[in-house]
Amino acid sequence: MTTTPTASTTSNTPTVDDEPGDDTVELTRTPEGPTRPAGADVEQAMRVTCGRIAPLWPLESFVAVNPYLGLADLRFGEAAELLASTAGARSTMPAAFYLDAIEQGRICDTDLAAALAGSTARPPTDVVSWLQAIRDGQDEATTTARVPTVAAVATAVTGHDWIRLSTDRVSAWAAAYFDSGQALWKSADPNRPLFAAWKEEASIDRTPEVMGLRGFRATVRSLPDDPFAAAERAVDELGIPDEALELYLHALLLRVGGWAAHAARVVWDQGLLGEEDDTLVQFLAVLLAWELAVLHAGSRHGVPAAWADAATQLRSFGTRPPVRQPLEPRVVLQDAFDRSAQRHLIEQLASHPNAIPVPGRRPEVQAVFCIDVRSEVLRRHLEAVADDVDSIGFAGFFGVAIEYVPLAHDRGEAQCPVLLTPGYTVAETAPDPARQEEAIAARRLAHHVRRAWKSFKMGAISCFSFVGPVGLIYLPKLFTDGHGVTRPVTRPEDEALPPWAVGHTAPSLESTEPMTAAGGIASADRVELAEGALRGMSLTDNFAPLVMIVGHGAATVNNPYATGLDCGACGGHTGETNARVAAAILNDTEVRQSLATRGICVPDDTWFVAALHNTTTDEITMFERHLVPARHAQLLTALEADLAEAGRRARAERAERFALADNESIDAAIIGRSTDWAQVRPEWGLAGCQAFIAAPRNRTRGLDLGGRSFLHSYDWRQDDSFGVLELIMTAPMVVASWISLQYYASTVDNELFGSGNKTLHNVVGRIGVLEGNAGDLRTGLPWQSVHDGERLQHEPLRLNVIIEAPIDAMNDVLAAHTSVRDLCDNGWLQLLAMDETGSVSHRYLGGLRWEPVGP
Repeated sequence: MTTTPTASTTSNTPTVDDEPGDDTVELTRTPEGPTRPAGADVEQAMRVTCGRIAPLWPLESFVAVNPYLGLADLRFGEAAELLASTAGARSTMPAAFYLDAIEQGRICDTDLAAALAGSTARPPTDVVSWLQAIRDGQDEATTTARVPTVAAVATAVTGHDWIRLSTDRVSAWAAAYFDSGQALWKSADPNRPLFAAWKEEASIDRTPEVMGLRGFRATVRSLPDDPFAAAERAVDELGIPDEALELYLHALLLRVGGWAAHAARVVWDQGLLGEEDDTLVQFLAVLLAWELAVLHAGSRHGVPAAWADAATQLRSFGTRPPVRQPLEPRVVLQDAFDRSAQRHLIEQLASHPNAIPVPGRRPEVQAVFCIDVRSEVLRRHLEAVADDVDSIGFAGFFGVAIEYVPLAHDRGEAQCPVLLTPGYTVAETAPDPARQEEAIAARRLAHHVRRAWKSFKMGAISCFSFVGPVGLIYLPKLFTDGHGVTRPVTRPEDEALPPWAVGHTAPSLESTEPMTAAGGIASADRVELAEGALRGMSLTDNFAPLVMIVGHGAATVNNPYATGLDCGACGGHTGETNARVAAAILNDTEVRQSLATRGICVPDDTWFVAALHNTTTDEITMFERHLVPARHAQLLTALEADLAEAGRRARAERAERFALADNESIDAAIIGRSTDWAQVRPEWGLAGCQAFIAAPRNRTRGLDLGGRSFLHSYDWRQDDSFGVLELIMTAPMVVASWISLQYYASTVDNELFGSGNKTLHNVVGRIGVLEGNAGDLRTGLPWQSVHDGERLQHEPLRLNVIIEAPIDAMNDVLAAHTSVRDLCDNGWLQLLAMDETGSVSHRYLGGLRWEPVGP
């Protein structure tokens, strides 16, 4: 087999030609260039390939996304091979990582034997000889062949890094085109279709030619204006074999995977609205145009001949990578590593005595937390402090999918999982209608001042004077950010409110049209939302006098990834608004009356109060406290004391991960991380997540799960039609797997699926970050989010999902939802069943088959 040329790791400025080319360069196909047989449907191949790219949300609403989303129809090992061949990606840790785990006793022989038995690439052998072969390095002998691209071939032939040039130029242009308000001067027209906007600018851009890409502008001008016709022309001239066309296109997209992912998110958003969007396929047409330009420019340097050889090799690839064997041992080792964690969790649950509910016992307080793993820590400590408090786990948007419009804003943002579209638009209002205009005017004034200040700070001339004397006014802010007091979790627009309004504005359930476009939530819809939320969290009777609905958010400074620490169920925002809306609905007298006719009787003395959990400091803030009935005053005071103590205990537990000095004040040190503008690890967020458990709380109450488990309250006995089970398996379970797989991918291959070193990040276009001043848009998580500088803080484990429900009911859900079944059948998560004793009884094998779990 012909060896694929690879990019040079050390290269100078690319100069295929000593002088820039001109518009008269010959554009005909060179005699030695490859030709493509007719017959391939290029547009169809482009659309299929674009479906392999997972979306990337912008920094203002950053949510965890499964980077393997478009590959879920493949088995984990198959996807690993595909990614290795198209992008050189790693989908597992090096063999040495797993061998260390074996030496430490974490992976045992039974884990290895089970993983080997499930391997499809080679017959199972005895564990001892198989491990010895790995120790001898036999699995490292060869590597999966890489899909060649023209830029890679040209780089190998000329010794100059054409991959880097094309990536940098495409990235710079995409940053201008997709910019959402950072740039004052726009160089690209975002109102035009992507390919048309790029072609217009590229036709006059001399930069590639100055860098040595002869005839770049002429190549661009020669292409049809239609992106699909241009792509077909490029594919034809490049001679891409039909059978390997999708592989080749996939390799191109992953070379600029960050901007491809951003374009995929644009497509995703339009899809939620029921509309089609060609942004990503047009972006792929741009990448094909660059490939063609590199081929033309290298015509005098042997690039076409080298590319013809590479295209021949590409034809041998077919639709799948040709080499499978080398990756299989590491995939098996990863399976064994997953099974070791699964075994430990099963043993924990089996040895834990279930808290037996006391018949007729009415708790004093019920606290509904998000299923987030960080909530598990606080929930556990709160229940340890207060025996009369029961905690409940539910998705942090609390069943209220809304668009929230802040005061003085024309549009809002979605406060719901990205899998959903908001069903209602809710506006923020001031407590005193007579002072509403005062609050709006204050925000508008602050907005205009910020815009004027930004224009001055970033203006072509005024920016020079800004750094000197004007910049001095930032000294107090630098000091307070480094040594300030606790920073509450607030929205940026709150800083513009007059003092009397801060913390006192609230979302309104009523329509605010025509003042804003918020239609509120109609009375009948409030009843539907209330019933859905209560049944979804299995809270349909035995209500406590006080029910606290707790959203969550994170307080940090100088952190581009701040929203990534907020609530993913709320679209990368805090859960404050959703908790307040849910509480207001459930306190509505008419809603309660209607609920009673549906079999859910909320006692007259029950009151719902909204709160927010600051996951950086483990502090709780309550909202509308003044509305809590006086009869609950003593109960509320006691609850606040319990929450304060639970927060102290949670901080003490988290302090172990931060390796704080013995003489440090734990509370001060952890709270201080939220105000330290130089802190790259304000909290570990979701690092360590590895399990999702949907069962009654008594199955896990008192069990130390180490802040690694998503906990969803669910009692299948209250779920007559298993509609709640279906909702759990198609929404929260899927979202938890997204989070798990993003952390997994950012750990095993931070170069491709993460965002590198946080200290080198530059925010671009208010969209994402570059690592340094050029290169592709980075995806995933910074290295500091998964590593503490000495060891991993997130171990690469695929999610273990444990559900207490009849197996037949779970099979019905899997059979009805192909995308969910793909996750389970193809090894992207591990599904287990819990029996009525609280022990794990069965493991899902795929194909709607289960096996008993032994002791």
